[in-house]
Amino acid sequence: MQRIGIITKRNNRKALEIGIKLCDWLKERGLEPFCESELATAVGLPEFDKEGIAEQAELIVVLGGDGTLLSIARHIQRSNLPVLGVNLGGLGFLTAITLDELFTVMAEVLQDKYTLNPRMVLKVELKRGEEIVLSHNVLNDAVINKGVMARIIDLETVINHHLVNTFKADGLIFSTPTGSTGYSLSAGGPIIYPTLDCITVSPICPHTLSNRPIIFPPDVTIETTLTSTDSDDVYLTLDGQVGCAIEPLDTIIISRARHELMFVTAPGKTYFEVLRSKLKWGERYSNHALS
Repeated sequence: MQRIGIITKRNNRKALEIGIKLCDWLKERGLEPFCESELATAVGLPEFDKEGIAEQAELIVVLGGDGTLLSIARHIQRSNLPVLGVNLGGLGFLTAITLDELFTVMAEVLQDKYTLNPRMVLKVELKRGEEIVLSHNVLNDAVINKGVMARIIDLETVINHHLVNTFKADGLIFSTPTGSTGYSLSAGGPIIYPTLDCITVSPICPHTLSNRPIIFPPDVTIETTLTSTDSDDVYLTLDGQVGCAIEPLDTIIISRARHELMFVTAPGKTYFEVLRSKLKWGERYSNHALS
């Protein structure tokens, strides 16, 4: 590995300081860092956008949190690009490597002493008439939901051309296993081990309580059409970061992307340890909290 991409959390002084140290550490070893504008200016390197970094780098290091990692994930289009997520605050689901582990793990990665954790990615398209007006990849989820004042919406959902249901709900969540601990979990969806391959569809506040989350195999094509002709406040949100308005009779097409995202595995840390920490499993309320 010679070309190392570095993505830092925006407007975060700590992330910038660590990014500067990492750039110096890499240059001392004859390696070439690729950085966005803020870090590139600080260390005197040419600046690249996220798409350029994803195309040029042989390894991407993310300094921030899960949101920072998601911001680069949608630009990655190949399965042979390792991503090392470093959490600068609490333990993250995606950025599970701590700051104290950064340089030790980096030294091991540069010696090819690491393992990769493949994560499924979804391709999301918005079709209006015969035109695809939006196409993105998501690592966590794609969400259809109504605005605050909009009435309940009808979402006709078809799997491989077979009708599943017309959901009457506040919306639908299409989630990868990686995203199962996000919005899908709060809507009653299951926690799915992240290296499994499947797609979860979770209704948001369904009008019929028997409409529960459904898990589908990874190679299906899911098409959901907004059939409510009087709905004018409905949105599609991708990984919580990219969004657009949906018009009546628009169709959202969900399928498996051609590539996977490859995470560098955190040393000595299991997925269940992350779950216990983030979801507070095994903790009890103190007497003070109960009083």
